[in-house]
Parts: sequence; C-alpha cells; structure tokens
Amino acid sequence: MTEQPYLVPHSQEEITILYEDENLLLVRKPHLLLTIPGRHPLNKDCLITRLQQNYPSASIVHRLDLDTSGIMVIPLNKATHSHISRQFQERRVEKSYYAIVYGVVEEDQGEIDLPIAPDWSRRPRQKICAQRGKQALTRFEVLQREADRSRLLLKPVTGRSHQLRIHMRELGHPILGCDMYAHDEALKMSPRLLLHATALAFTHPATGDWLSGECPADF
Repeated sequence: MTEQPYLVPHSQEEITILYEDENLLLVRKPHLLLTIPGRHPLNKDCLITRLQQNYPSASIVHRLDLDTSGIMVIPLNKATHSHISRQFQERRVEKSYYAIVYGVVEEDQGEIDLPIAPDWSRRPRQKICAQRGKQALTRFEVLQREADRSRLLLKPVTGRSHQLRIHMRELGHPILGCDMYAHDEALKMSPRLLLHATALAFTHPATGDWLSGECPADF
C-alpha cells in the first residue's frame, strides 16, 4: 500500500513586509506557511514563491518551521545572501522567540545546553543525543506565569532543527500546540504551535549598521 503524501494546509494569511531596502526584506511569515517548497507538487505554495512574484531575486538564508510564525530576513542579491549567511554561521545574528509553554516554569531565567541529532527512524523529528548530536544552546526568560502555563522569551544561541521545541520538552515544559514533542494535554491546550519569532538583529551587509527588526506575537 502506497503511503499518502502529507499535504500542507494552505495558509490564506498575507505575508507582511516589515522593512524593505534594495538589498533585503524583513518579513513576517504566517503560521502554516512553508518557508520553501515541499517535495509534493501540491506543497509548492510557500513564503519564497509568494515573495518572488514581486521580488524575483529574493532568496532564503534561514528558515522557520511550518508551524512557527514570525520575522525572517530575505536577501535580494547574492552578496547580501552570502554576508548574512556567514553571520548566521558565525552566530552573530541575534534571534528572539516568544513561546507559551505547559506548566509553571520556576526559574526566572536559565539555559538548556543539550546536543541534538536527527531521529532517523521518526523523521523529521529530532532527539537529544550525547554521542552524535550537535551542540545546541537555548537561553530562556520567564515573562509571565499563569495557573497552567508560562510565557517565555527564548533566545537560541545555536540554530538546530526543532531546537526550541525539543529543549522546552527536555525542560519539562513543552510548547503548547506542539504536535511533535508535547504530551497530549499540552497539545490540546492550543489549536496552533504557540511559538513566534519576535525579533531579529544583524549587521546590514551594505551599510555596516546594526539592523534590528521586531514582530510582536498575536497570541
């Protein structure tokens, strides 16, 4: 029996342009919109193909998960792409995320330093693996506590796939609405993944100035 391909829900939400110049864009990616096209022909709708209708030279230098909304930088030429890519590789890009997690986080702030590797038998999931995992570091700060949840500011130092999701699970506080790493109770507490990229800051490739953009969460 042939396995049916996963068809991504088509987000009807518009992409918001937060900042624009001749070299790059800062945009808000909607929830449930792929960053790049999926393999199946019916999963071609995505952030970059939509943007290229008005910005043909736009390219992808980093990604957000399908389920994650928030700010992204989009280079508009090869030199800008190369420069920003190097900043990501050298961890000179500052990234902040807003998340609502299960339960009450006791520590006001802290960090999770646990290596992450692909979980090949359950792709695209990742797993904590001391032997083969790559170093992954996430810093967190509690913004608000409620009876059954906590609102956090997350600052990933590294950029591993699913890093924030799996690190929050390992902390004992999975992100609400996470269909990969949350237990049933946390999954059912939200109809969507409550993870949003709120801020991005880096050196502008053309001017050398520090460029920072913000994109508040709507949850």
